[in-house]
Amino acid sequence: MSDKFDLNNIAGIKGLSDKEAANRLTAEGFNEIPSAKKRGIFAIAMSVLREPMLLLLIASGVIYMVLGDIQEAIMLLGFVFVIIGITLYQEQKTEKALEALRDLSSPRALVIRDGASRRIAGREVVRGDIIVLAEGDRVPADGVVLDCNNLMLEESLLTGESVPVRKAEAQESTEMERPVVIIRLSYIPVR
Repeated sequence: MSDKFDLNNIAGIKGLSDKEAANRLTAEGFNEIPSAKKRGIFAIAMSVLREPMLLLLIASGVIYMVLGDIQEAIMLLGFVFVIIGITLYQEQKTEKALEALRDLSSPRALVIRDGASRRIAGREVVRGDIIVLAEGDRVPADGVVLDCNNLMLEESLLTGESVPVRKAEAQESTEMERPVVIIRLSYIPVR
């Protein structure tokens, strides 16, 4: 496969056209793992109300009411509802912070489209894209290695391996069913 691609002459590689990439992105969707369904305020409230300690405090407040000590019951239940309010607020803030972190951690990819290399969001990589990686880059998608020199990938997040794994060029011709990867340097961590 290395006779088709030259690591030192990336400018000679055409890649997908912008139109074809946009069509594939529309037809196949983004290159991302579906995120968990966002929890609404009602779902968060239900999870808070299922907490055993809060249920115990509410039950204690109800027992105070049944026994006739209304002042103690109102005070206890009032504090319980304040705690529920604070917990709801914190849970919503946590959900928003996690969503922001997910967006922030999205890798960027150097792809070749219309004969020019450009950086795009990793979620916009489509089947058939030619991805150029260098040392330290994160691999944005599953792919077929077309050309590389002494490629080793750190796959510890995927497999738990503590040692980088050696990779080689694909031996057979591929129908571009996955993004294609051309490696410029030798050691790349997969994150």
